[in-house]
Amino acid sequence: MSYTTKSSERSSHDELRRVVIMGAAGRDFHNFNVKYRNDASHKVVCFTATQIPDIEGRTYPPELAGELYPEGIPILPEDDLPKIIKEYDVDEVVFAYSDVSHEYVMHRASVALASGSDFVLLGPKSTMLKSSKPVIAIGAVRTGSGKSQTTRKVCSILKDLGLRVSVVRHPMPYGDLRKQICQRFETYADLDKYECTIEEREEYEPHIDRKCIVWAGVDYELILRSSERESDVVVWDGGNNDFPFYEPDLFIVVADPHRRGHETTYHPGETNLLMADIIIINKVDTADPADVEALRETIRTVNPRARVIEAASPIQVSNPDAIRGKRVLVIEDGPTLTHGGMSYGAGVIASKRTGAAELIDPRPFAVGSIREAYERYGNIGPLLPAMGYSRHQIRELEETINRAPCDVVVSATPIDITRVARIEKPVIRITYELEERTQPGLSEIIRSLVEKDMSKQPPKPSKVPEDSL
Repeated sequence: MSYTTKSSERSSHDELRRVVIMGAAGRDFHNFNVKYRNDASHKVVCFTATQIPDIEGRTYPPELAGELYPEGIPILPEDDLPKIIKEYDVDEVVFAYSDVSHEYVMHRASVALASGSDFVLLGPKSTMLKSSKPVIAIGAVRTGSGKSQTTRKVCSILKDLGLRVSVVRHPMPYGDLRKQICQRFETYADLDKYECTIEEREEYEPHIDRKCIVWAGVDYELILRSSERESDVVVWDGGNNDFPFYEPDLFIVVADPHRRGHETTYHPGETNLLMADIIIINKVDTADPADVEALRETIRTVNPRARVIEAASPIQVSNPDAIRGKRVLVIEDGPTLTHGGMSYGAGVIASKRTGAAELIDPRPFAVGSIREAYERYGNIGPLLPAMGYSRHQIRELEETINRAPCDVVVSATPIDITRVARIEKPVIRITYELEERTQPGLSEIIRSLVEKDMSKQPPKPSKVPEDSL
């Protein structure tokens, strides 16, 4: 692959800035919608895709792209970036995905710069939408830190206060984008209606179980305005370690002491750490106390104004006796292992604690894209990531599970995996919820904000109220 500086053949009067947006079917689409869709001075020539399988080769449809793009916008492989920059005479490359190291980002910047383009990172001022309702946002420094259980905790607190809550989830539009512009999930039938992947179900099902309505999709301006009509508070449920699409009144960020040091070395997790009003140090029950204290010291140094809450995510096993003395195949949350870089999760911890005789290594039995995931993510050990970005991949996951010579399957994915895959062995579910170890905690802080009526304060509050500390 060669990197050559572009030689422009455009006429001097052609001032249109040509843009490539690098993404993974999430932040990239949002950045386009809010920044470029109606900007006649820029032309987005394509998106590039990585991280998620089967995104490239599609088209961002005209229905979403707008009047300036009557044929839509192609989505091309990120590996072709130098070729794309040269072919389209690109002026700007916008980096728009998350959970990657700072070094990784700068390697991509070097490719863009060496090919002659500017390298751009769009920040909160350019991309955050303002809500007419109070917004509580939950983010993290890395995937798998504990955003989901924190979001569930926040929603429970708000509902106990008698408030109507809409959860808006970071995008996961891996199917037909035309059908995913603005989605509302209230029942399991809605999951089937939109043909949700395992990754989507992992995020939506737990909220549905708690009678919370979930919104997601592609057009987050439309999603916000739709959710505002039936809620008193909007809860932003972040994905990966991205920063929120909506301007928060309270920004809660979860940090993981199992990956100490990542809080300042991953993009845009460090941005979240610096912006946070509350930082939750999660998993203190399973982490090394020295790592917990080192993380706390980092927070004191980089964001001393943030309120720090220590928390655990106690692991619950549906049937411990079914694991004890058995050969166990462990299924863990997929993104935690892939994007998040972890080599184990709650399923491994629970299986060892309850006396499993053996953890079966599924790698020799993996097929198709599941086998390819092991090749790509060398950190994954003898366990199975719950990857299911398409129906075809779900079938490959199913086949991998059923080929493994185990007595029981231990599933630490947040969903009941038997709803989407036909598994021939008994399945034992692992669950976990947020348990605060610091007082005052989230309940007191959120109650204080509600009592002060966040939505009527000019300007909108961005700090934890002093009387809650």
